[in-house]
Amino acid sequence: MRARRHHITVHRRLFFSGRLWKRRLVFWGGAIAIGVVGVGFALASDRSRDLFRFAVSFGWWVPLVLTPLGFLLSAHLARTLFPGSQGSGIQQAIAAMDVAAEERRSGLLSIRIAIGKIVLTLLGLACGASIGREGPTVQVGASIMLAAGRLGGIGRPRTLILAGSAAGIAAAFNTPIAGVVFAIEEMARSFESRASGFVLTAVIVSGLVAIALVGNYDYFGTPRGQVAGTEGWMLVVVCGLLGGLLGAVFSAAMLGGVGIIRGFVSAAPLRRSLLIAFACGLLTALIGIATGGITFGTGYDVAKAALDGTSVAWYFAPAKLVATLLAAFSGIPGGIFAPSLAVGTGFGALIAAVFGTAIAPAALLGMTGYFAGVVQAPITAFVIILEMTADTHDTVPVMCTALLGYGVARLISRESLYHGLAKAYLRG
Repeated sequence: MRARRHHITVHRRLFFSGRLWKRRLVFWGGAIAIGVVGVGFALASDRSRDLFRFAVSFGWWVPLVLTPLGFLLSAHLARTLFPGSQGSGIQQAIAAMDVAAEERRSGLLSIRIAIGKIVLTLLGLACGASIGREGPTVQVGASIMLAAGRLGGIGRPRTLILAGSAAGIAAAFNTPIAGVVFAIEEMARSFESRASGFVLTAVIVSGLVAIALVGNYDYFGTPRGQVAGTEGWMLVVVCGLLGGLLGAVFSAAMLGGVGIIRGFVSAAPLRRSLLIAFACGLLTALIGIATGGITFGTGYDVAKAALDGTSVAWYFAPAKLVATLLAAFSGIPGGIFAPSLAVGTGFGALIAAVFGTAIAPAALLGMTGYFAGVVQAPITAFVIILEMTADTHDTVPVMCTALLGYGVARLISRESLYHGLAKAYLRG
């Protein structure tokens, strides 16, 4: 009885502790900030895409000037003013969890880098780069939460990074469950019981803020049509196997290409990196012009149309894949989540055309198989896609497709994309 009273007394002291409440309030404030920034980033990204469309309305030749110069400017600012902001940002967050020195961690995650990440991603979208804002939101969220932890005296950087990353995914896609799963499966590669409360709290708070600001929306909306019958399960197998294969090819090409470019640039870092950025921008413009503009930007509109049952040009998926690789090779800030989802829907639509099946279910399964192959995180893949589409009818087919895509990708490459990219920051 005495031990029980002592236990209750300790808990009361902890509950009313001013120091602990300061930590709680600062942590919640960080989660609120991630929600607000995530929503603002999403709205600004839409305006940036609109700005590019407006610029292109002046003539087909505009991307030939705007896109390579935009890539050049973005790469230059990322190298000189905002070092550490290049690429998706997820790899920096992963690397930062394994870095012990505070100075090195600050070179991967900081408020300065977060600001640069947002500004330069918007610049990339405004010049037609095949990038998304979702990966960058992970780095931004991790940076905000790490800064909040320093302010509140919370000495658990790994936990803070996990919580900020999960909150970033939740705010970016309005997918709270996927945010938690992403932190466990992709970021930490394990379940950390000590971090679970932090992750859940950050996701809930940032998610509530996002819902309060823009409502409880579905990123893609519910696809038209369902996966059913023999035809549907045939699509599960084909989209899972071939989607995973294509995703693994993309992942291997990105890891190999980035490694080659890093070696080439090392002799003259600034000059050679800007040369590559300009060349990638020019090739992106040429591909965009040749495909009628459908490969510029995130690819959201094409993906949404495919999920609604609208046919997609057969060349969209391969052209979009190449354009996304070019953005990654250029060194400009920007993520691959949204472009990868678009590539997957284009691939699924192509499968539907070959087999004469309905477009929407094939697009959904193609997106799942390809995305699972790219990120090699099957649970994250099917959870995030089911949440983005609010699809409660195709749960098992989507899960099976994600598992097949992941299995094929693992046979081809034992190293996942983001963890492979993170190694460069751990060596640096």
